[in-house]
Amino acid sequence: MRIVAGASRGRRLQTPKDDRIRPTTDRVREALFSMIGGLLMHARVLDLFAGTGALGLEALSRGASRAVFVDQSPKAVRLIKANIVLCRVQDRAEVLLGAMEQVTRRLAREERRFDLIFLDPPYGKGYVQKALGHLEELCAGGALVIAEHSVKDELPPAWEGWVRVRERRYGDTVISFYERDLSC
Repeated sequence: MRIVAGASRGRRLQTPKDDRIRPTTDRVREALFSMIGGLLMHARVLDLFAGTGALGLEALSRGASRAVFVDQSPKAVRLIKANIVLCRVQDRAEVLLGAMEQVTRRLAREERRFDLIFLDPPYGKGYVQKALGHLEELCAGGALVIAEHSVKDELPPAWEGWVRVRERRYGDTVISFYERDLSC
């Protein structure tokens, strides 16, 4: 697995030795980032369920100003920190260990806001819907939430004040794009 484009292009990221962390494939990341390229410059990024950190690191490589990586696995956090060093973005990256609910509440209390939020949770457990319920206070105006999930995980077109504005399928993986429903 490598960074596809930008300042860290071609850097090989460390990957897990087992299958408990499922990194986003290069192909899916390349397609995803080609769709959101214009939104990255100076964006503040939140990478929830970060795993290897590949999504947030790709965003930093392509011009995001800062990224916060969140995972509840100490093993994943060590992997993310190693990949941050490999990409030489320590000054623009922060890694938080904890469950999504706890960390999002903490970030909201600190009045942190993000322009782009990646969700790449374990498949088949309903985490995308749970996460959407915790993100409203973390979003800057016009924020975009991008969720990676299995084709078997059917997400609703609208949920907790969010509306799906785009969806793309790549084999067994689906990328769903959510924005705030301003008509609520």
